Amino acid sequence: MIQSVNKYHIYEIFASDGKFYYSIPKYQREYTWSYREWDALYDDISENNPEYFIGSIICIPLGDTINPHVEVIDGQQRLTTISLFLAAIYNRLKENKDYLSEDDEDVIPSLRKSLKSTISPNEMKLIPQVQNYNRDDFDSIMYDLGLKKSVSTKHPYFGVRKVARCYYHFLYLIDQEMEGMEAEGKIDFLLDKYDKLKQAMLVKIEVSSHSDAYVLFESLNNRGTPLTAIDLMKNLIMAKAENNHLTTDDCFNRWQQLLAYLSDDYGTQERFFRQYYNAFKNRLNEPFRNEKDRKKDPLGIVATKSNLLNIFEKLIGKDLNFFLEDILECGKFYSWLILQEQDDNVFKSKLEDLDHIQGAPSYVLLMYILKYQATLKLSDNDINALIGLLSKYFVRRNLTDYPSTRDLTRIFMSIIARIEDENPMGKDVLTIIIEELSSPNNCASDELFKKCLEGDIYKENVGAARYILCKLAESAMTQETWTDLWARNTKNTYVWTIEHIFPEGENIPQCWVDMIAGGDLELAKKYLNEFTHKIGNLTITGYNSTLGNKSFEEKRDRRSKDNKRFIGYKNGLDINKEIAQKDSWTIEDIKIRTSALVENLAKVYAFPGN
Repeated sequence: MIQSVNKYHIYEIFASDGKFYYSIPKYQREYTWSYREWDALYDDISENNPEYFIGSIICIPLGDTINPHVEVIDGQQRLTTISLFLAAIYNRLKENKDYLSEDDEDVIPSLRKSLKSTISPNEMKLIPQVQNYNRDDFDSIMYDLGLKKSVSTKHPYFGVRKVARCYYHFLYLIDQEMEGMEAEGKIDFLLDKYDKLKQAMLVKIEVSSHSDAYVLFESLNNRGTPLTAIDLMKNLIMAKAENNHLTTDDCFNRWQQLLAYLSDDYGTQERFFRQYYNAFKNRLNEPFRNEKDRKKDPLGIVATKSNLLNIFEKLIGKDLNFFLEDILECGKFYSWLILQEQDDNVFKSKLEDLDHIQGAPSYVLLMYILKYQATLKLSDNDINALIGLLSKYFVRRNLTDYPSTRDLTRIFMSIIARIEDENPMGKDVLTIIIEELSSPNNCASDELFKKCLEGDIYKENVGAARYILCKLAESAMTQETWTDLWARNTKNTYVWTIEHIFPEGENIPQCWVDMIAGGDLELAKKYLNEFTHKIGNLTITGYNSTLGNKSFEEKRDRRSKDNKRFIGYKNGLDINKEIAQKDSWTIEDIKIRTSALVENLAKVYAFPGN
């Protein structure tokens, strides 16, 4: 993993022989340090003793003996800033070179060699990344100092971007301290500043691969925001582009399209990459298998957060163009699954339902099915039926917590493996999926499901409880009466929420003590613990905060402020119809309603083959 860890002086990091250089990957994040970091570095160098420790860098040695260089994985901010600090000192020393003593005349050539490289295609020891004109602005500064032979014209607003501002800020700090000094005093000051900077210490950590770099990020709590596994994948793709006869622009555009499919949520992006490998594991491993054992998976049995980058580093390195084409196609399918891309998504309605019941683990299977829909001879109706089946499966799973979460990936991967082994077509594909999902090891029994329905469903799984209540309400809606029970307000919270008829909370209102327990507070508390979270005591309302701990009659008859519509149990939802006709609410009512709903739900969510 780690090839070497060594502590170096800055003058060793920027060795004056110039026979190597540091390269920042083209598509790494732009230079972001600002005045706070610049001032901190300047003060640290000025105020501390020689050999002051100023941080670490992580890099990967690349190239060969003819073109040795290192790719900087972490530390570009620090190296860029140090280079600009050195450039500022170089500037002021050049201006005062006539006052250098004979003993110090070699300082300027030495500093020049610290910044330049004799083998770098960019002529400089450091090649910054390109975003926001970072590299061009850096080169312009070096050209003005006579350190580069040629450079393109400065881009507009050069002086307001951070690379230029950093350089000019160091000049300002130096000039501020030298104000009022004679020429000889300035020379002494600059030499002292240079000596302290070049004597400062950096820890240079060399690793052998991008995956090792990521693992190292996880173990080191470096200042700043570390690169993610996905950042490193992108950097690796850009680094491999030219060797695969691709342009970095083309690779970058395809990568950006992929991320657009996946949304800007990192958790969703990472899940996609794991599920992509797990769905297509067999064919992705094929190029890496040897002839003696065609069943093994050299890349890994399953993709996890810890081995994700290692897997994709190998896939990217094998055939970059194929990788980009394949993963982009799968990304489009995944955008349908996560409801990110709606064009031509004939499965939208069913997928929304699956999303509501938190069925994301099944995306492994669905991504596979969507990619091979034609090969498997599955119609759109077949796939919609499958998604509906998966929603039913996750109602049972999420309410019972069986099978365990850690087993779900295995289950869906085993279904894919069986499909690949048996090569079914059409309805036979669905038969296999049903057989696998309904097996005792993979699906909760009817007995367990019914027991959980009868229990404190709200406490066990709020999401599942909400889903079930919404589906009960939706089942009676027509096109004319349709209400979106999953709508969110400007605060991104649900407009329609779960309502406890007999209110939850330890402070039971007296009106409820009287109604539910005949005035017996202790009995009311007992009922609170036993019955409040039963499904028979739950319903859906859009006005939960206005109902709260009010009496049953107030909850039932509550109207809007303008008195034009009912906002209590007479709000028009069929799920509240029977409740709205009640004059009171008792424990017996909860029991009767619970029993009726459980019997209904046990039938609605009965699973084929179970």
